[in-house]
Amino acid sequence: MRADVEAAITQKVNAIVISPTDVNAMAPALEAAVKAGIPVVTIDRRVAKVDGLLGHVGADNVKGGEAQANAIIKDFPNGAKIFHLQGQPGAGPAIDRNKGLHNVLDKVKDKYQIVSEQTANFARAEGLSVTEAGLAGKGKPEVIVCANDDMALGAMEAAKARGFTDIKIYGFDALPEALKAVKDGTMQATIEQFPGEQSREAMRVAVAFARDGKKPAEAVKLLTPVAITKANLDKAERVGEMK
Repeated sequence: MRADVEAAITQKVNAIVISPTDVNAMAPALEAAVKAGIPVVTIDRRVAKVDGLLGHVGADNVKGGEAQANAIIKDFPNGAKIFHLQGQPGAGPAIDRNKGLHNVLDKVKDKYQIVSEQTANFARAEGLSVTEAGLAGKGKPEVIVCANDDMALGAMEAAKARGFTDIKIYGFDALPEALKAVKDGTMQATIEQFPGEQSREAMRVAVAFARDGKKPAEAVKLLTPVAITKANLDKAERVGEMK
């Protein structure tokens, strides 16, 4: 990806729209693009170390975590015992999703107790193994909430293996496989953060500047994620990709 940006600078492109996998690794290349006078718009992951970026379009992961927590409260008005599978330590989305979940649940922790909370590094295999360990050591919860769908799908496998098909599992990212699980009733909900709309908005910002020199009204625009359940499955961007 860094080589692609360097090539774009050499080609003197009119704009760069990019979703950086590693914000720290990409910072030097994007800084070089800015110095070369090329407008840069980032998607999803913000490169805070680089000044002068034209804009950033992403999702408000804190609000996404809050949406997860509010969905749990709606489904379990009398309280619940919860396992929480966190994302990769130090990753911005993991930090923000964790913060959002706790923003809501910490206010009602007398009813909603997180009895197991540890990272599964956004990985399905670790979601499975961490859930297996939790079920063995902590017993059966009512809820397993995960910071992404891969961990949720792993947790779902672990719960199914023990016959605990009534545990409600909440994911994040609205991947097609997770959406199918929501449709089938094996996953309770997943969080949609509208990656397609993020990309479209970033392109609109880049094109407007390249054509007319128009800067965006907001340097940072964050879309508000929503919880996708059976009731609003049609709102998910990738619902048509379910198999």
